[in-house]
Amino acid sequence: MPMTDMDVVCMGSCGRYTRPNFNLGLLVIFQLYLHTVEGVWPLPQTFISSTERYPLDPQAFFFGYGRQSAAQQGCSVLDAAFKRYFSLIFPDYSYAANGVLRFSEDKLFTVEISVDHDDCESYPNEYSSERYKMSVSAGQASLKAETVWGAVRGLETFSQLVYQDDFGTYFVNKTEIEDFPRFQFRGILLDTSRHYLPVQAILKTLDAMAYSKFNVFHWHIVDDPSFPYQSRTFPDLSSKGAFHPMTHIYTQSDVRRVISYARLRGIRVLPEFDSPGHTKSWGKGQSDLLTPCYRGGFPSGTFGPVNPVLPSTYQFMARLFKEVSSVFPDSHIHLGGDEVDFSCWRSNPDVQAFMQKMGFGVDFTKLEAFYMENIVNITSALNKTSIVWQDVFDYHEKIPKDTVLHIWKGDPASYKAELSSITKAGMRVLLAAPWYINHISYGQDWRNYYTVQPQNFSGTEEQKKLVIGGEVCMWGEYVDATNLSPRLWPRASAAAERLWSDEMQTSSVDKAFPRLQDFRCRLLRRGIQAEPLYVGYCKHEYQGV
Repeated sequence: MPMTDMDVVCMGSCGRYTRPNFNLGLLVIFQLYLHTVEGVWPLPQTFISSTERYPLDPQAFFFGYGRQSAAQQGCSVLDAAFKRYFSLIFPDYSYAANGVLRFSEDKLFTVEISVDHDDCESYPNEYSSERYKMSVSAGQASLKAETVWGAVRGLETFSQLVYQDDFGTYFVNKTEIEDFPRFQFRGILLDTSRHYLPVQAILKTLDAMAYSKFNVFHWHIVDDPSFPYQSRTFPDLSSKGAFHPMTHIYTQSDVRRVISYARLRGIRVLPEFDSPGHTKSWGKGQSDLLTPCYRGGFPSGTFGPVNPVLPSTYQFMARLFKEVSSVFPDSHIHLGGDEVDFSCWRSNPDVQAFMQKMGFGVDFTKLEAFYMENIVNITSALNKTSIVWQDVFDYHEKIPKDTVLHIWKGDPASYKAELSSITKAGMRVLLAAPWYINHISYGQDWRNYYTVQPQNFSGTEEQKKLVIGGEVCMWGEYVDATNLSPRLWPRASAAAERLWSDEMQTSSVDKAFPRLQDFRCRLLRRGIQAEPLYVGYCKHEYQGV
């Protein structure tokens, strides 16, 4: 049945509601289509949609560049996005055998993209604008953005506006959207040390991240159990420190592939090389790097954190981070700095002597501070901004003012207090503590992730601006490629909406539930093994690998 023009209805996301004036029969039709109109996740900042809808024919559907667009055909990011999103918008469509397109002019629909800056060959960074405006009307959609990254976010939104009726016909409703992220940093951490994740599993995660508008892949690439990063400068680190030196490593080519795949989706790749703790695997391929532990005045044969008293330690770290900073183009490097066990340092006579010489007494937090300050200085000299876990701040370490602190500890009261104290010191901060989604429980724990309020702490408005975003962490003790996707999705998407959308408009978990259910079904159709939220079904169930 053709839908008629009527009063515009605001879908809970732009602060006003115009009551449609129609009879009961039309009301039923409107309710049938409501979920399709409103089903964008995360919710745009301003979203006005009408029940007027337009059929889309894949053979008469085109992406194009606006005449005024700074980017034109040949733009790697947008050309690739057009191909990707055509398949996502029309999942049932395959080209006719003869490849001839047949359509009439009245069926033609064009999505015209215009961007202000030609950043097609660059990488997304902390300052990249993701703002876009979209207008969908008869025969066309207009998508305007400051950057190609904003255009990519807008294409994701458009793909979610398209739906099929029971006969398989594609439709899109008349829509006006103005959108931008609430927070600039919206990350997912994957841990590839506790279990090796094949490159394909990482790429699949990057796809799903783009569907939820995440923009930072925090690659916790090495840790105690294994060192899978294959270093050009120190090849023994992976040949002796990986679970297997051939099959369980990330070659330079693998890393480039991940970075390139992420770039095309507007996702930054943030590498983490955590030290001085969490480094057992490093010691297998680099002698004299870790601190020998002592028992009864003699070496026990075991090793502790990185040895902070030897000049050779800092020479090694300078060479390693010089390589890392050239391999990973992002302006930030994560240096870790968490959970350092002081017992081994305490037992070592060389460390004890160094402590006395430096005037540290028996305060080993000062020794860790000494180490971390040196490492931060190494990365600063490489023009990289450091991100460190909150422990570095808690130990009163002297670090540059532009260092970003990463909160991972505690219940809401604890992390709110930490937010207050870090921002009071004028430091920027990322919140991860409430989004450790490797922790699982029976029931709908996504509701807890959805109701987090990252700026709800005691502090001034200026302090709250120092919260630059948040991160969902998937630590790998019990996670590998077999269960990564269902454990991550759609639970991580709850945090995605909290980090992108307006908090006031997305305060109701109950209103979010049907939209997230729809989005989860969309993920399934796109090949992402997203677990169910509750009892129910999807029209297109997951069809297997």
